[in-house]
Amino acid sequence: SFWFVPAVEVKIEVVIPEKERSKEEMSPNGKASPLIYKVNGTARHYHLEEHPIASNPYHNPKDVVEASVCHVKDLENGQMREVDLGCGKALLIKESGEFHAMGHKCPHYGAPLVKGVLSKGRVRCPWHGACFNIGTGDIEDFPGLDSLPRFQVKIEKEKVYIRASKQALQTQRRTKMMAKCISLSNYNLSSTNVLIIGAGAAGLVCAETLRQEGFSDRIVMCTMDRHLPYDRPKLSKSMDSHPEQIALRPKEFFCTYDIEVLTEMQVAAVDVKSKTAVFKDGFKMEYNKLLIATGNTPKTLSCKGKEMENVFNIRTPEDANRVVKLATSKNVVIVGASFLGMEVAAYLAERAHSVSLVELEHVPFKKFFGERVGRAVMKMFENNRVKFYMQTEVSELREQEGKLKEVVLKSGKVLRADVCVVGVGAVPATGFLKQSGINIDSKGFIVVNKMMQTNIPGVFAAGDAVTFPLALRNNKKVNVPHWQMAHMHGRIAALNMLAHGMEISTVPYLWTAMFGKSIRYAGHGEGFDDVVIQGDLDEMKFVAFYTK
Repeated sequence: SFWFVPAVEVKIEVVIPEKERSKEEMSPNGKASPLIYKVNGTARHYHLEEHPIASNPYHNPKDVVEASVCHVKDLENGQMREVDLGCGKALLIKESGEFHAMGHKCPHYGAPLVKGVLSKGRVRCPWHGACFNIGTGDIEDFPGLDSLPRFQVKIEKEKVYIRASKQALQTQRRTKMMAKCISLSNYNLSSTNVLIIGAGAAGLVCAETLRQEGFSDRIVMCTMDRHLPYDRPKLSKSMDSHPEQIALRPKEFFCTYDIEVLTEMQVAAVDVKSKTAVFKDGFKMEYNKLLIATGNTPKTLSCKGKEMENVFNIRTPEDANRVVKLATSKNVVIVGASFLGMEVAAYLAERAHSVSLVELEHVPFKKFFGERVGRAVMKMFENNRVKFYMQTEVSELREQEGKLKEVVLKSGKVLRADVCVVGVGAVPATGFLKQSGINIDSKGFIVVNKMMQTNIPGVFAAGDAVTFPLALRNNKKVNVPHWQMAHMHGRIAALNMLAHGMEISTVPYLWTAMFGKSIRYAGHGEGFDDVVIQGDLDEMKFVAFYTK
């Protein structure tokens, strides 16, 4: 399938942020831009609803609310408070003697920011670590795509007043101002200024950042997936999610900001001399700047029966949905106590008749979290009816009438299985670059510098498929295959395509959610001598410090 914007003459225009205009966008000629995509060779048009553009955040007096929210002495420096304006809430902050007001919910998943951390002019989300500048509301660390709306604050007679748009109070998010393409009609279909291979978080943030920075030339993203960019971490945490429920942006967004997405398109080779990407079907596309953000490919089992029906790697929403359907009231075997394997086990524990987990180590997450935390997690799973088979591997998958029936372990144990999920790790999806001249390390990772540049000028790489120098590890080259980092990589790559000279300096952050408990991890630990635990491991209310 192709997603693309039709050829229309447009001049560069700055699009007003979401809080300053009605929700739907328009093209400059006053008509809604149609979005075209091909289904079975037939072009279909989708028009956005037509609404006038608002030019002023408070153009409509009915959309504005002003309220007294507290006394000036109610907040100390460094304090935050959630305040109610009658038709919605705001986050009031006092820092260095100044008051700031902004949205109170993180745009990523709606976390209450008042429970987060205020430090050095930024608020950090308590759930997944996104950071927002209190002066601008802009997102400065990830995950998530949108920024926070900012509201006017005034002090009168020792009272603090907030003036806000009702719409912004309702939406609690703001899409940054973005440019559009100057002219799509001049384009040759087989050439683009920026080509992005991969449509995950890194690819999408790169495209959005380019537009936010005023880039007004052609951007094409291509993906092997059949869907527009979606929230892949959700696949193992909320397995019955449909693609449209976990879409990172609605399809209208791509049309509005002239970001073209080619779905079900696989790049087979890159010729860096002629600056051309060659697709599997023979189609060629020239580029000026290239971002490679292909992520990774899950490892498969190597035993007899691995090709059998009902054996899954969770890669797409369809995979996840199918596993839930097949597992309901049936017997599930999960191979690998990885993040994916454990999250799938947790999700299916209530739904399946039985959940068995097979793992080579003697405790889950030992390498990551250490033995004590690993055991506490394992105990939580066992209390929820998950059975572990540790220090063993799968030797064979057995079928009955073409469908999976049993999983045989090297220990000799035979497990009943109607469905098997494999979560034994992944390898970088970089095989197509082998002859390209782009520097790839011995494990298949693309090597980049702090600006996400490869050894080839104009070629950048980001996300799970790269190793990059990590500042807090003395610039050691590391691979950090996590959602937050992919977002940041995409942003840094975009800024350096535009010659900003921006270096990456974020702290890696990941989270996992199981049985209503969330484990959050900050930093980058490659081995540790000691684990210092504060709190109660049995209650799963603790902080663990990994020291070396």
